[in-house]
Amino acid sequence: MPLLFSYGTLRQEAVQLSTFGRVLRGHPDQLVGFEQSVFRIEDPAFVATSGKADHTIVRFTGRNEDRVSGMVFEISDSELARSDEYEPVGYTRIETTLASGNHAWVYADSRPRSA
Repeated sequence: MPLLFSYGTLRQEAVQLSTFGRVLRGHPDQLVGFEQSVFRIEDPAFVATSGKADHTIVRFTGRNEDRVSGMVFEISDSELARSDEYEPVGYTRIETTLASGNHAWVYADSRPRSA
């Protein structure tokens, strides 16, 4: 079963229920080599589900000292597909290694880095 790391709305019970039809069980972990920032969502349906327009997003830095805390969840392949449908434009699912050594999917910033 795939692992999904969440640092944002997928940790919320209401979002889990509407996305997966169940509350997920997880444990704390960290992304290594990522930094967190704020991303404004323009999709009104996503804003209605999550309850806000400004969300956190992560971007790869490659620096070991950059870490983002969150939760890692074991989900099914079909739930992973549903999480792809849930995430708005601007987020891309990538695979990474967490501080625990586990390999997990995470949604990261897909926008090009500004100069």
